[in-house]
Amino acid sequence: MLFGICHLLFVICYLSFLTCYLLFDYYFCFKSNTMSIEVNNISKSYGAQKALDSISFSVKKGEIVGFLGPNGAGKSTLMKILTTYINADSGTASVNGSDVNANPKAVQQSVGYLPEHNPLYLDLYVKEYLAFNADVYKVSKSRIEEVITLTGLTPESHKKIGQLSKGYRQRVGLANALLHNPDVLILDEPTTGLDPNQLVEIRQLIKNVGKDKTVFLSTHIMQEVEAICDRVIIINNGKIVTDKQLDNLMTEKEQVLEVEFDFKVEEQLIAKIPNLVSYKNIHDMTWELVFVAEGDMRPVVFDFANTNGLRTLQLNQKNKNLEAVFREMTKK
Repeated sequence: MLFGICHLLFVICYLSFLTCYLLFDYYFCFKSNTMSIEVNNISKSYGAQKALDSISFSVKKGEIVGFLGPNGAGKSTLMKILTTYINADSGTASVNGSDVNANPKAVQQSVGYLPEHNPLYLDLYVKEYLAFNADVYKVSKSRIEEVITLTGLTPESHKKIGQLSKGYRQRVGLANALLHNPDVLILDEPTTGLDPNQLVEIRQLIKNVGKDKTVFLSTHIMQEVEAICDRVIIINNGKIVTDKQLDNLMTEKEQVLEVEFDFKVEEQLIAKIPNLVSYKNIHDMTWELVFVAEGDMRPVVFDFANTNGLRTLQLNQKNKNLEAVFREMTKK
C-alpha cells in the first residue's frame, strides 16, 4: 500500500515537472521566434559620459521601427552594440535569438548594417566591391545583380565608388547590407545625402524590404519616420522617453490650444477649465492650454471666457505632429 502511494506521488511529481519544462521551453521558443531584437537593461559609458542608461525594449519580426533622438542621445552606440561592434558595460541584447556577446558570428550573419558613416573602398568599382563582400558572406554572384537592381544602382554600377555622388554611395552601402539577405536590417541615417527623388525611392525600398524583414532605423527626418515606420522609440540622454506605435502616437486625444484673452487671467482660474492637463502662460494674456478629450475643446474655452466675463481675442489649435512630439520628449 505504502509502495503504491509513493509510486503515485512520484508519477504526479514527474508529470508536474515535465509540464513545467514543456511550458518553459515553449515560452522561450515562442519568444525567440517572435522577437527579432531584445534589449534588456543595456548601459554604456564613455568615461564620465553615460551614453545608454539601462534601456530595455523588444522588436517583433516584421516591424519597421524608427529609433529617434537628438545628437548624442545614444542611438549610434546602441546600434553598434546590436551589431557586435562594441560591447555594453552591462545588460544583455540579442538579435534573432542570438546573444550579441555569446554568439556574435550568428548575429553578424543575420544582420545587415548600414552605419552612419558609410565605410567604402573608394578605389573599387561598385560590382568589384559587392563581389568582395559576396565572397566574405559566401553568397552567390547572382545576388550582386539582384541588389544592384533593387537599390537602383544599375546606371552607376560600372563606375568606381569614388566617382559616385554621396547619394549613390549610400545606395552602395544599402546594397551591401542587403547582400546576404539578412533577417534584420539596422540602418543608421540611411538617407543621408539623398536628393528628394532618391529619398522617395529609398524610402519605398526600405518599406518593401520591411515586408519580410525587421528594420530598425535611426534618422533625424521626421517625415521619413511617418512614411516608413510602424513604431517609434525616442531616446534622450541615454534613456527611452517614449515607445509607441506611430498611429497611437499621432492619434492620441491630446489637443493644444493657444488662447489670448482681453484681460489678464489668474492661474488659479485657468486651472478650473475642464479636461485641462497642463497650461502655460506664454505672454501676459496669452495661454497655451493642453487638453485630453474626445471632442473639440474650443467651445469649452469660449464658454469659460463667457462665464468669467472675458472675451477671446485669439484661439488657435496647434496640430501636434511627430516633430512636435519629438521636441516635447527631448527637451532638456
